[in-house]
Amino acid sequence: MRKLLTVGAFLLGAAQAQTTLTVITHDSFDVDKKLVAGFEQANGVRVRFVKGGDAGEMLSRLILTRRAPIADVVYGLDNSMIARARQADLLTPYRSPNLAKVPAADRLDDNGLLNTVDTGIVALNYDRAYFQKAGLALPKTLDDLKLPQYAKLTVVASPATSSPGLAFLLATVNHYGEAGAWSWWREARANGLKLTRGWSDSYNKEFSRNGGKYPIVLSYASSPAAEVFYADGYDPAKLPAQAPTGNLFLPGSTYRQLEGVGILKGAKQAALARKFVDFMLSGPVQADFPTRMWVYPATSGVKLDPVFRFAQEPGVPAVKPEITANPQRLVDAWVTNVLRR
Repeated sequence: MRKLLTVGAFLLGAAQAQTTLTVITHDSFDVDKKLVAGFEQANGVRVRFVKGGDAGEMLSRLILTRRAPIADVVYGLDNSMIARARQADLLTPYRSPNLAKVPAADRLDDNGLLNTVDTGIVALNYDRAYFQKAGLALPKTLDDLKLPQYAKLTVVASPATSSPGLAFLLATVNHYGEAGAWSWWREARANGLKLTRGWSDSYNKEFSRNGGKYPIVLSYASSPAAEVFYADGYDPAKLPAQAPTGNLFLPGSTYRQLEGVGILKGAKQAALARKFVDFMLSGPVQADFPTRMWVYPATSGVKLDPVFRFAQEPGVPAVKPEITANPQRLVDAWVTNVLRR
């Protein structure tokens, strides 16, 4: 009898170890594998990560598969996308206890449809060496940026498929109004503005710092810090005078992004999904994010690497509520008034 109980316990343990929690993320997601292994061991689960493309692509994919969810948890939807996710009834509420450590102003949804994991500022970056060599002054306004001498130097991720691209679109609508924004985008594109599917294509392939031909790129205000961090011989005790890239905080071009984690409706592993949401807001994960994904932790009191002195935090204008109420309408209007013109 004792032997049978032992065998039964072994089989039960093996079955638990084979449980899989599927987490879909945008392509830029990164977290320490040791932290994930600790979560797996503590919960008797294997975590399977699925890269869903840029955040906009991922959201569209989740909407198309909502009747047969392809994951239990989603990370990377942000404040420009929560309205569409809510409208599509994609998420089931879970308010993590760790959300209490997130400032109220940074909470994506008080019911827990999305629990804020990190914050960042979408901003234009420029390649210092290019502009110094060319002897070209930097643009000072968005009106400058649409001119041929700057538009042909600029690469931006598409608002239709990219979360930073959508953030930039919302910033321009907030700044110019809809008619003015469509006019700006049409003129910038006619004068050479490059569009890509996502941030990775823009920054890692088209940006001049990485072998591309565009010295102005839509990225994040923390990207100059990443450039210093990944430089050969990085020493936090011997920081350079400046980063090789800089931020272009043109009025009307920045947007404060809040990214979150949530549980997909119909998740097969709902209990484990709740534990994973808690994990993403835990102290070790929050401390790990900044120098992996170059965002700010959502929870208070996390110590940042000294390199974050190069990650500027400008004042970002408030976005009018009607703009964030239905961003998909603006994307559709952008396609009609810009891409199809």
